[in-house]
Amino acid sequence: MDTLGSLRRTHTCSQLGADNVDQEVILTGWVLRRRDHGGVIFIDLRDRWGITQIVFNPEYNAAVHAKAHQLRSEWVLAVRGTVFRRPPDMENPKLQTGAIEVLVSELRILNASETPPFPIDEYMEVSDNLRLQYRYLDLRRPEMANNLVLRHRAVQAVRSFLNDNGFLEIETPMLTRSTPEGARDYLVPSRVNPGRFYALPQSPQLFKQLLMIAGMDRYYQIVKCFRDEDLRADRQPEFTQIDMELSFVDEEDIITISEGMIRAVFRETLGIDPAPPFHRMSYDEAMRRFGTDRPDTRFGLELVDLTEVLGGCTFNVFKTTIDNGGIIKAINARGCAGFSRKDLDDLTDYAARFGARGMAWIKIRENEWQSPITKFFSDQEIDSMREALAAEPGDLILFGADREAVVNQVLSELRLELARRLQLIPADTYDFLWITDFPLVEYDSAEKRYAALHHPFTAPQENGGDIPAGDPARLRSRAYDLVLNGNEIGGGSIRIHQKDMQEKIFALLGIGPEEAREKFGFLLRALELGAPPHGGIAFGVDRLMMILTGSSSIRDVIAFPKTQKATCPLTDAPAPVERKQLTELSLRPDWKE
Repeated sequence: MDTLGSLRRTHTCSQLGADNVDQEVILTGWVLRRRDHGGVIFIDLRDRWGITQIVFNPEYNAAVHAKAHQLRSEWVLAVRGTVFRRPPDMENPKLQTGAIEVLVSELRILNASETPPFPIDEYMEVSDNLRLQYRYLDLRRPEMANNLVLRHRAVQAVRSFLNDNGFLEIETPMLTRSTPEGARDYLVPSRVNPGRFYALPQSPQLFKQLLMIAGMDRYYQIVKCFRDEDLRADRQPEFTQIDMELSFVDEEDIITISEGMIRAVFRETLGIDPAPPFHRMSYDEAMRRFGTDRPDTRFGLELVDLTEVLGGCTFNVFKTTIDNGGIIKAINARGCAGFSRKDLDDLTDYAARFGARGMAWIKIRENEWQSPITKFFSDQEIDSMREALAAEPGDLILFGADREAVVNQVLSELRLELARRLQLIPADTYDFLWITDFPLVEYDSAEKRYAALHHPFTAPQENGGDIPAGDPARLRSRAYDLVLNGNEIGGGSIRIHQKDMQEKIFALLGIGPEEAREKFGFLLRALELGAPPHGGIAFGVDRLMMILTGSSSIRDVIAFPKTQKATCPLTDAPAPVERKQLTELSLRPDWKE
């Protein structure tokens, strides 16, 4: 193979145009496509920036032309040549460089390539495992490369905006202690402290609070976080978030700065400017109308509570549900009375994936409500349902009857599936929504105690006074989430900045004084030494980029992601290690393969 020698790139493969005609240039890149037209060889040369057509003509340079005969897909080249204008009928308006071509006078083959395991020059479906095994090839595809370019621009827009607004970028430790914050920690054994473990951070939560106590006032970090949890399309064991914390602020301050940052990202990446202020909705309203705290509000199909309306009906499923403290909700699928029995069975099967034990339905015809269950409803109940659902002939009513959590889960997912089937979701629309007034805690039936809905350091709305007696589930927090098109892209809260209130919340969560001192003693001590009021928010970079690029998985916007089993096909991680390494860490390698 040749060496680069004196062929130092003068232009990228996207820079040349009509203004460069007759110039001598040097290009480097990969062979995307090769075409042989009557002895003249045409190569599409590709680099990160784009594509330029280069030409090998035997009449111009026979030796270089002869050498070009061996070129194949993904070979790495450096070429010197002269820019010529293409004939008008040969121009390619789809290419940024489509008006010109480069006639090659010198060719150096820097590296050959075996036939790639999948085509690079055209988009085709390839299994995720194969793509991740050869991720460096996958990233040569323009669609994937453009995702990383857009991600770079988004992150730079964040840094620029926050720098201009008085923030300091400060790094926090990757090795910390394990604390009960929700998901499982990734643990790292300590060699020099046998039997003790570090944890990789689920977020820099405690450190950023300590930075506020340290007087840094405004902090941010583009940071890696780690959670050992079950994976899905929008989750990874390691992920990136925009982390920020501010002192002497309230919710309005953080919402305002967040909206400004998001606007900067959208201007830089998509060239659009979402108008502030973004819409807001309480947690209770979101659950009532959409069954989820991250609703997609780009379309209707809202949930309607019929528990009171049907409180006296004789349909046994509904009656038993209400008697047992459950609820009944319904969706009016407008114009869907023509759904076939197979359509309804498919929707029932879909609902079952989320916990439904069946699905009742009613088709509204011109002169009747058509369903096996209508005989159980009185005329008054039918009239009340018609009014509550604004139902008209041609509509289809779909019911959920169960515990409140199950009904909300089932109907919120069914709502999304209906919107997809009915093509109700508008393209290229970005609908932002703040969710506020979250519950402070939720009851964990498995652990038989209350758990923080966000984390234990979120301030209650009663901050500054005693937590009122009564049902803890009725307490509301000073938390807020930003939802975009049905995806939570950011979440945060005003923090507890007083030791006595933090101890009360720990007690509410079943964390006694001894456990609190053991796991959070450093924080409690810091809260005694002049902690300012503070709050913050974190945005998921991967999830935000998934939306900005229109990708279906965050794996498409991460350079080297893991599979849904948290493995890396490229490096074969996680992998076994030598027994000696385990012994040095005071670990016993006695598990079975």
